[in-house]
Amino acid sequence: MIVVNRFRVPEAEQPAFRDDLERARASLAIQVGYVAGRIGRNVDDPELWVLTTEWEGPGAYRRALSAYDVKLTAVPTLSRALDEPSAYERVEPGEPLNIVGTRSLG
Repeated sequence: MIVVNRFRVPEAEQPAFRDDLERARASLAIQVGYVAGRIGRNVDDPELWVLTTEWEGPGAYRRALSAYDVKLTAVPTLSRALDEPSAYERVEPGEPLNIVGTRSLG
């Protein structure tokens, strides 16, 4: 699973935001099921930042968000993300896609 969180950050806030985002990524990186992650800034609109992480699956990502240290270091930063869908399934050649529909938490 791929998670894409985008952020709009005014220039004056960027040094502190970058530190916060790096701490958030590091906190997520030590969680079970984490595969990889990257931080980026848009080349055409430098106020637009992205944190992209890859996970073994949705359950691993959701459990990671519940971890105490993630709640302290990552969730406050992640809460600044633009309000848009952020979870994506991996699409590989010839592999079936997930069934389209609302996911149940139960």
